[in-house]
Amino acid sequence: MNVLFYVFLVAVALLLTTGIYCLIASHNFVRILLSIEILAKATTLLMIVVGYVSGHMAQAQAYVLTIIVIEVVLLVVATGLVLGIYRDTDVLDTRKLRNLKG
Repeated sequence: MNVLFYVFLVAVALLLTTGIYCLIASHNFVRILLSIEILAKATTLLMIVVGYVSGHMAQAQAYVLTIIVIEVVLLVVATGLVLGIYRDTDVLDTRKLRNLKG
């Protein structure tokens, strides 16, 4: 294993740590969406690193492409939900949305 592998593993660890911290510490819907995006980027980078190490780079790239497509669909749907909540309540803070009725 060369140095590049360890550099990417450190980058994945930092991205995962940042994403999980932001997900736990934030109460804003937009920040929560951004933390989910950071976690998805860490996952895609980890898939590329695993493909590089195992020698199955083409298969890893196919998985990453699939993950990216799913991630985009998830982000569009979640953004639509956040915009709908903001239109109804004028608030993006999760602590103030305890009394939603539907």
